[in-house]
Amino acid sequence: MTTWKQDVVEATKKAFRNRGNQEKAAGAFAYMKEIAPFIGITAPDRRRLTKEAWKSLRAPTSDELGKAALALMQLPEREYHYAAYDLIETWIDTTDDYFLAEHVERLLITTPWWDTVDGLVNAAVSPLCYRYDATEIIDDWSNSGNTWLIRAAIGHQRGWKRDTDIERVFEICDQHWSNQEFFIAKAIGWALRDITRIDKRSVQRFLKQHPIKNTVAIREAQRGIAAASK
Repeated sequence: MTTWKQDVVEATKKAFRNRGNQEKAAGAFAYMKEIAPFIGITAPDRRRLTKEAWKSLRAPTSDELGKAALALMQLPEREYHYAAYDLIETWIDTTDDYFLAEHVERLLITTPWWDTVDGLVNAAVSPLCYRYDATEIIDDWSNSGNTWLIRAAIGHQRGWKRDTDIERVFEICDQHWSNQEFFIAKAIGWALRDITRIDKRSVQRFLKQHPIKNTVAIREAQRGIAAASK
């Protein structure tokens, strides 16, 4: 009898077999700074293939879901890494309040780059932080010194709209304002830009309170302010 993890991996491998395009794979490999090889499957095709491949699977336990996602993330090609967060998004309702600490943290730092980290933030971090009190783990990530965990901490309320705890997001952005690492600065900028859609004045005040320049973050925030002012 196979495990749920094995069923997922085999079904996904079968779905992707002979579906790649070498030209697309080479282009994606270069664009993503050679972080991982690609099969050459577009995002819409990947989602369509996995949806069909997984439709006969039973609902997993939280632990089964995490282990299966990690198994996909540990395969060589990048499309499997994307499938890992697609898998979580598909069965997000089966997750428990330990899922972030027990599974998502490891996923975030496995072959990490902005594409998988942002995908995991959207599929797992944001919805689970909305559902459960994740204050402690977000603080741990923010204090970790790891670029990708910090990026996830900054973006942990992405998509919350008017439910966003603005002061909490500002607190994390403030902590990393002097960090000139591009992927952290960009995450700060995006977080501030998101807030401009619900309260642009608070972002304007935040920028005035931070005279030290963080060019990347400021540029993104100002784009949001400009859009909100139209």
